[in-house]
Amino acid sequence: MITLTKKSVFGSLTKYKSNYSFRRSYTSKSKNKDVVVEFDPSTFKTHRCEAPKLSTTTNREELLGYYREMNLMRRTGIAADNMYKQKLIRGFLHLYNGQEAVASGLESVLTKEDSVVTAYRDHAFMLTRRCGGTVKEVLAELLGKSTGCSKGKGGSMHMYKASSNFYGGNGIVGAQVPLGAGLAFAHKYLNTGRVAFTYYGDGAANQGQLNEAFNMSYLWKLPAIFICENNEYGMGTAVERASATKEFYTRGDYVPGVWVDGMDVLAVKECGKFARDWAQSGKGPLIIEAKTYRYYGHSMSDPGTSYRSRTEIQEVRETRDPITRLKRRILDLEMATEEELQQIEKEVKQEVDEAIQFAKSSPDPKPEELYTDVYDVPTRIRAVEYSNSFIP
Repeated sequence: MITLTKKSVFGSLTKYKSNYSFRRSYTSKSKNKDVVVEFDPSTFKTHRCEAPKLSTTTNREELLGYYREMNLMRRTGIAADNMYKQKLIRGFLHLYNGQEAVASGLESVLTKEDSVVTAYRDHAFMLTRRCGGTVKEVLAELLGKSTGCSKGKGGSMHMYKASSNFYGGNGIVGAQVPLGAGLAFAHKYLNTGRVAFTYYGDGAANQGQLNEAFNMSYLWKLPAIFICENNEYGMGTAVERASATKEFYTRGDYVPGVWVDGMDVLAVKECGKFARDWAQSGKGPLIIEAKTYRYYGHSMSDPGTSYRSRTEIQEVRETRDPITRLKRRILDLEMATEEELQQIEKEVKQEVDEAIQFAKSSPDPKPEELYTDVYDVPTRIRAVEYSNSFIP
């Protein structure tokens, strides 16, 4: 274990603890050389299955791709936070800042034919799915504008893109997990060879419907990967106050599980690769617990400091932040210079700034949009005597 000191992604001095080693597996002096990164054994824990590989191969293109994508998520979250405080965004808003390595790492092993469904922290997934879910569409949707990804009618919790196999954005705690099992069933029934990734939080892990979905998925050996994003806090309370056990990767009992350091994007990638191969091989479902952290409160109505200290949040930012860790790794591996990374940050900031202006200047939905994308079901009123029923 070594401790390094470096400027963080947004400029503050940060201590970074490294728990990885690396060896170069190349002879070329090209910056896009392949590098094998080795993980500390504590990166993974398992339940009823073997562990993912303790190493992964990466290169400059992949690392800079992660760096840009994760910065884009972070900046988008910051922009949404500011616009909510300006009362440009109304209603609910659940931010993903701190958890970027989970969505980015797992998405990198999926195809666009694989299915993804999540809860209400869905903005980042619109970006990682690369499904037309640009920052402009995300921020416009948050502002309720017609140019949003759901035409301004879904808002924060209901972003959706079926054409890219992204099924939301679901507002009811844990309700997306049975949907994920259904998506996995469809893949098996239709013999697509694809898998379904279902994300939920540690707070949702106590929902009874999760056990029902796990049971059905295991019985039918569905290609279902269930990902618990354990950000250590539910709505207003710590995990240990709400859960009898904090080992969420074992909560499926008979369903195998893997715990992964969710603040390390490369470890998450390797875990995702293992999980996808597992499901595709016909072994059935797998649970991933990605240990991560959220910097904001549960939602914008929660300051996030009444049940944890500001000191704790700052310590996580300084020692575990996923973007800072990735930046340190890129520099250690000599895959890019500090100036190149700063240029990426500058480009991301410009893209988000342009998206903010786009969202603000976009038109509101037209009133007739109230009647689109709605099932047109004839009215039927069942009377006690069927003959008296109203059937148009």
